[in-house]
Amino acid sequence: MIDKLPTESKGFTTFEQGYSQCILEVNEKLLNPHKVLHGGVIYSMADTGMGGALYSYLGEGELCATIEIDIVYFTAVTSGMLTCDTKVVHRGKKIATMESEIKNDGYLVAKALGTFSIFKVRGD
Repeated sequence: MIDKLPTESKGFTTFEQGYSQCILEVNEKLLNPHKVLHGGVIYSMADTGMGGALYSYLGEGELCATIEIDIVYFTAVTSGMLTCDTKVVHRGKKIATMESEIKNDGYLVAKALGTFSIFKVRGD
């Protein structure tokens, strides 16, 4: 099912069954006025990684959407490379739970736990 991922998913380095990894180089455009990486960037990496990891478990005609994500930030980021490793913790019929670890040059900077809805698109 991994072939269902959009071809424009350039931030991803790995897609495996129930796992994804994406990377992002921190640059000045992503920093807040205090010259620290905006937390929303890390949150977006976790959200994207979770969707990518879940795609491998979706059946024909199934899609997914974020219900909620809880994230804990451990330290500020000002430069370097971010890596987001995500795994599917549980996949039920309509709900899935994923876990992401975001590292900055190998050091853990945030951890997230997310819940996604699994659904089929209804016809007109």
